[in-house]
Amino acid sequence: MTTCRGCGGADVEQVLDLGAMPAADHFPLAGTLVTPFETSHPLAMALCRDCGLAQLADDDTIPDEPRGVEPQALREQAATAVRDIADAGWLTDGTVAEFGSPHGGTWLPLLTDRGYRIVSTRRPASLVLDCFGLMHEPDQRTAFRQRARALTPDGVLLLQFHSLATIVRQRQWTALRHGHFAYYSLTALRRLLADVGLYFADTWTFDLYGGTVLVAATHARRPLSLATRRIMADEKALGVTDPVAVHTLQRAADEQAVALRTCLKAMARQGRRVYAYGAASRAVALFARAGLDHDLVAGVADASPAKQGRRMPGTDVPIISPEQLLRLRPDRVLLTLPDLLPEVRRRYPELDGRWMIPADRAAPRRGTRGLRAARVTTGTGSEVQS
Repeated sequence: MTTCRGCGGADVEQVLDLGAMPAADHFPLAGTLVTPFETSHPLAMALCRDCGLAQLADDDTIPDEPRGVEPQALREQAATAVRDIADAGWLTDGTVAEFGSPHGGTWLPLLTDRGYRIVSTRRPASLVLDCFGLMHEPDQRTAFRQRARALTPDGVLLLQFHSLATIVRQRQWTALRHGHFAYYSLTALRRLLADVGLYFADTWTFDLYGGTVLVAATHARRPLSLATRRIMADEKALGVTDPVAVHTLQRAADEQAVALRTCLKAMARQGRRVYAYGAASRAVALFARAGLDHDLVAGVADASPAKQGRRMPGTDVPIISPEQLLRLRPDRVLLTLPDLLPEVRRRYPELDGRWMIPADRAAPRRGTRGLRAARVTTGTGSEVQS
């Protein structure tokens, strides 16, 4: 990468390199051989020093059709967000257009219930929605222009994103994946929106994915809200526009992969049967980086029928149904998406006490043998020793 996807600047520096990885959205049929081409796609993150946008350095994969099922947590957060936006006075009846995400999900029914009429994004609307859609656009500059053009002069753009501050603070290196071309901070977003004549009007934060941000932007300039100023101050302290600070994700990727493999190998030696839950795109890099196979993880359960009968990209680990998982009575279940823990515990009480979550820390605690190597906790918060 030589120029920024967002501002076009030339000062772009690589901050995370996962090497050759499988495509995160292509799930081959179970039983098929892993080919060299399947695992040969570069996966790296770069950071623009000019605007602060973190971005996918390159992507030679071909997008596959989405196969996921929208989590209940995402639907509940959408409903909460719409209530918060309404309470803040930003919702009136009018027209609404949505730039959707390839992962599915929509806010449109929540808005039509409040009197909005749906229109195409090719004509101006008084309310424009983008929930995790913008990050899938390779040409970020053009994508921002499209959203600005879709908005009436007095309209409101609602833009929700997984915060780069969250990714850095919680060492969420698996957030990097093919097809996700941008990772936003409010600092970078403020610049990129201003380039197309849009300005922050209000800001909300939610716990989804460890920390997501929802921004309301308008064509009119307004003083930054207290919530916006606090988030931007936190980003500055964390250093989300500093390549050195964001580069800490590299250490997280290296350490967590080794720790997880060490833990699972110890469990295999002890005769414990370990499965996983959630054949999500984020799990692809985790499995590949840790070098997991069916000897360490016997299978991955997923609620999407389209994924069942396939395997994890780059590995021979099959994808099974949650019902199969329950019948197999695993000793441990590695939850690849920790946000799903409350949902899966309610849905599958039979597995309570068996959940494992890849937990990350910068340093081990003294005198606790195996904890740093394992970096895994049970769903109840207690540590699992290797």
